[in-house]
Amino acid sequence: MSKSIISIKQFFSLFRLAISGRAQDFTTGSIRKAVFLLSVPMILEMLMESVFAVVDIFFVSKVSVNAVATIGLTESVVTLIYAIAIGLSMAATAIVARRIGEKDVSGASQAAVQVIFLGVAVAVIISIIGIMFPKEILQLMGGAPDLIEEGYGYTQILLGGNVTIMLLFLINAIFRGAGDASIAMWTLILSNGLNIILDPILIFGFGPIPELGVKGAAIATTIGRGAAVIFQLFILCYGWSKIKIQLKDIVLRIGVMLNLIKVSLGGIGQFLIGTSSWVFLMRIMSEFGSEVLAGYTIAIRVMMFTLMPAWGMSNAAATLVGQNLGANQPERAERSVWKTGKYCAYFMGIVSIGYLVFATEIISWFSLEPNVIKNGSLCLRIMAAGYVFYAYGMVVINSFNGSGDTLTPTIINFICFWLFQLPFAYIMALTFDFGPTGVFLAIVIAEILISVIAIIWFKKGRWKLIKV
Repeated sequence: MSKSIISIKQFFSLFRLAISGRAQDFTTGSIRKAVFLLSVPMILEMLMESVFAVVDIFFVSKVSVNAVATIGLTESVVTLIYAIAIGLSMAATAIVARRIGEKDVSGASQAAVQVIFLGVAVAVIISIIGIMFPKEILQLMGGAPDLIEEGYGYTQILLGGNVTIMLLFLINAIFRGAGDASIAMWTLILSNGLNIILDPILIFGFGPIPELGVKGAAIATTIGRGAAVIFQLFILCYGWSKIKIQLKDIVLRIGVMLNLIKVSLGGIGQFLIGTSSWVFLMRIMSEFGSEVLAGYTIAIRVMMFTLMPAWGMSNAAATLVGQNLGANQPERAERSVWKTGKYCAYFMGIVSIGYLVFATEIISWFSLEPNVIKNGSLCLRIMAAGYVFYAYGMVVINSFNGSGDTLTPTIINFICFWLFQLPFAYIMALTFDFGPTGVFLAIVIAEILISVIAIIWFKKGRWKLIKV
């Protein structure tokens, strides 16, 4: 009894330490403690990121089926922005973590500035396209004319303000690489709080504020993310994290920039492969009508809510790999990955049981349309069957990225997504008339395949020799 009380006290003590943001050295001491201290704020951060999606769907589902489908089509395009942001953030985490492991804080700060420069440059280009061609983008994705007219404002605002998405990802990646995961967590809490308050006000109207419908969700999300970015920049400039950007750092450094681009190209390619395949899957789903598309969109948003904690744990593994390789401790880096993968598998296994049992009830929280519930719950159950595999796959893939080896996951994604998933989904859904079920099966089998190949490749150990 006394031992259990002590362990509970220790748990809450470590939990408070994890969210406090107090500086830690993750290259020495207990690996289990290091995984916990990094994972807790990263899990909470990723949960906050997925709350954006769930909150928007919850409120927008009260507007119309077309409004929900609009979010699904737009988000499938926004995933291309995520691909670039996540690819750059991989490089940011890997390089910053390596410099922190080497005790080179100045080098980490210089890398952070170049990351921000790159993010802003890319975001400006995407903003111009999003503002000028929102209707064409939705039409390209297979949206019906009435859906386009109702929802193009959402697409225009979300893509036009994508700099908030880009910088939120990149600056949080800088904090994670430095081991300051709690700061990344608090920025997401701020942005989500604003989004939750503003969503119903802007979507349904309040007092002098007119009812904006689905467009209001985009405005609320952009304001929430924008406020978080301002908070992040304030922290970087005033040195509340391990990294402090000074005036002398705000210059273009070609050497640092080229190193960053070299590492990020693999990450960007990796996620462009994954997310472009997601766009094509959404295009296949649009063949079955707005109700099926809405059910699929709701199920994916719900899944993201539980995939994000697993992603948080995988980010913890990436930071531990980067910092321990920087400290010339490759064996400690490897042990960190297997421990994190085990904890992630426990979590995902529990979640999968919940989805298998309560899928219909969960989808019905977001829609009362029978066909939406039917397809959404079917998607959720099929996806949940592979959750334990996802756990190890996400941790191992992100560990490659944390080492700076972004090429290996790119090759794995190409094989599993483009050479397997897309042809399999098309043939099963449209040629053999499995319909949406064919798409769902293609997704889960491809993810299992990724996990198996990644683990085999990881055990070869070549990632330990990567220099960044």
